[in-house]
Amino acid sequence: MSGASTTPTEGFLTVTRFARRATIAAALLVAPLGLTLSTAAAASAAPTTKSHVATVKPKPKKKTTTTADPATLETQVVTLTNNYRTAHGCGALRIDTRLVAAARAHSTDMVSKNFFSHTGSDGSSFVQREVRAGYTKGASAENIAWGYRTPQDVVNAWINSPGHRANILNCSSVAVGVGVAYKADGTPYWTQDFGRV
Repeated sequence: MSGASTTPTEGFLTVTRFARRATIAAALLVAPLGLTLSTAAAASAAPTTKSHVATVKPKPKKKTTTTADPATLETQVVTLTNNYRTAHGCGALRIDTRLVAAARAHSTDMVSKNFFSHTGSDGSSFVQREVRAGYTKGASAENIAWGYRTPQDVVNAWINSPGHRANILNCSSVAVGVGVAYKADGTPYWTQDFGRV
């Protein structure tokens, strides 16, 4: 999906416990509302996808052209995510540099190729991108978003979406990597990758 719209959007993808052996996860992006709520599950080597469209569309935020330090913003997203997880009985996630690399690469890919999807411009799934970054076991989920200007805004959007919240509150996830990249106009694209190892 092109990032041409000015409405902030988010997407998520989860690999269920049955897909731990799968090497490829697929995502189906639902374009009508700009929200992706996909679950990748594979009982065999071939991935399957299911999709559910969210009923609430986020409100657009005021545009600015200034950008903050990406590493600072990424750390703030992790802190906010961990605060929410611990308040709901899950352990805090540790930052894994391999997941950070995968998340940053995907955000940069979406910005540079002007698209918004869990599938990379090269056809890769989040699992493949995590493996490429050296995280070879335990990929669990991915949340993506664009247009949200602050860490608080993007985490709130994910928390207010059932699928994204489920990824955040998946207590079997123990590691996380967040990546943010900016379009020339200052629009941020966010990726949050989770892992179980």
